[in-house]
Amino acid sequence: MNVSFIGVGAIGLPMAKRLIPHCSVTVFDLATDRVKELVQLGASSAESAAKAAAASEIVIVMVATPEQLESAMFSTDGAAEGLRTGATAVIMSSVGIESVTSVADRLSQQDVHVVDAPVTGGVVRAVTGELTILVSGTDEDIEKVTPVLQHLGTNLARCGSRVGDGQAVKLVNQLLCSVHLAVAGEALNFAKQLGLNPGSVLETVGAGAAASFMLNDRGPRMLSTEEPPVLSAVDIFVKDSTLVKDAATRVGAKVPLLEQANAKFREVSASGLGRSDDSAVIRGFEG
Repeated sequence: MNVSFIGVGAIGLPMAKRLIPHCSVTVFDLATDRVKELVQLGASSAESAAKAAAASEIVIVMVATPEQLESAMFSTDGAAEGLRTGATAVIMSSVGIESVTSVADRLSQQDVHVVDAPVTGGVVRAVTGELTILVSGTDEDIEKVTPVLQHLGTNLARCGSRVGDGQAVKLVNQLLCSVHLAVAGEALNFAKQLGLNPGSVLETVGAGAAASFMLNDRGPRMLSTEEPPVLSAVDIFVKDSTLVKDAATRVGAKVPLLEQANAKFREVSASGLGRSDDSAVIRGFEG
């Protein structure tokens, strides 16, 4: 099966790696070092998103922001120029409901199908192929891409028949992740201020009712004496929590805890840590 992969960043890179043993993979990304790494593993490279899209019937797009999705799809030499009639674009980016439905509406004029399939699980589960994939679209379109998605995730959650339903579920997910991440930083800094050993506290509370994935995954990086590798940047949570906040405003939902988390991520980003690992949110509580 031929699959094209546009966007091989922190999560996209390990996802593309997992496809190479099973599919004929063509990749495009502005970061040529990542493309070269994939080519060494057996992928083919394309000079543009358009040429990547033209190489396959299934085209996965994994970029970071709505603006990047717009550019990857519709700029000069964007994927839309190369997508074949009847092809399926799988949007695996977390970009919000309006962004993905706008893409789907425009591509439908080219007789191109869209599956909405944002992921959750982070870099760790992208590497192991244990992502949860929040899939929405028609049954026919989902069935077509399922053999590919099964190499990327162990939980293909059917979120609805409408493109955009997957993004909606991801917004709920990111509300929780944003609050959990921010409060993990708040709690571990609180432990320090109480004169406790925060590592011991993390081990203790991380095994009890207060545990969460974000606490146990990010906590050790928050407490590390060395700068952790950037697995997910602070600015990604600025973007995600802002998407949640904007969606809540549109539907009239009250999300006060999310608003506080969003403000904290913005504060930490404004301090110069936007491209640091998102565990740096603890710095916002340290003063």
